[in-house]
Amino acid sequence: MSEPVVMRDLIVVGGGCYGTFYTAQLAKAKQQGKARFRHVVVVDRDPACRAKVELGDAPDRAYVVRDWQAYFGEFLSAAPRAVPGEPEDYIVPSPLMPHLMFEWVRARARERWPGRPVEAVPVPDSLHTPYDRSAPAPDHTRYVSFADWICPTHCIEPAVCPAIGRARTWEMGDAVRQLGERLRAAGEPVHGPALFVCRHHVFGVGTFAVEQVLAGDALVRRAGESGAPAAVLVATVSACHGAVNLLRLGAGA
Repeated sequence: MSEPVVMRDLIVVGGGCYGTFYTAQLAKAKQQGKARFRHVVVVDRDPACRAKVELGDAPDRAYVVRDWQAYFGEFLSAAPRAVPGEPEDYIVPSPLMPHLMFEWVRARARERWPGRPVEAVPVPDSLHTPYDRSAPAPDHTRYVSFADWICPTHCIEPAVCPAIGRARTWEMGDAVRQLGERLRAAGEPVHGPALFVCRHHVFGVGTFAVEQVLAGDALVRRAGESGAPAAVLVATVSACHGAVNLLRLGAGA
């Protein structure tokens, strides 16, 4: 019998159809001894969101009625770094959410260097994916995917792609790292990438660790601490899909 997945708290982004499914699956995993955790926190602006209505309350479940950006601005800024050997906190993203983790590291950079230009700029070059779309200014998030087909709902991205029935030969994290290498080889002062990697965790629920986000913030701090112009590649990715941004730090005073 496999050991249960041990976590501390899980933050579910949104209480709609996706968040309701993820929250229910986590409860099942815990009931069946496949997961151990302290709390699941569902964050949604609607006090009567679907998760609240359909799943109701539980001793290990909480609902936070708040805007996602405001919630993560407070939660992540106060989150402690992970302690080796201790359970970690995880974020359960929604496929339809904006690039929240980039927005947080950008906000942190602006707080850290209030007199310095800090902005999102277009991500250059190509990640060589069949799907590649960029949001307009001032967002500039680049949404990329190796899939040029309709993916199965709640796909866990196994080694054999269920949509095409063949081995999955791609990894979005590698594509983002290779992009950073090409930009540096071309003389761009690009650091990173800061990668927030969503992986299947338990019972069809994908997560990335809060520690990854804190490490991304630390990377931005190191990139900018000299005061020289710099850029940091920031991406939230799964094996197949990703949201990519380039954070530009202007010269310090």
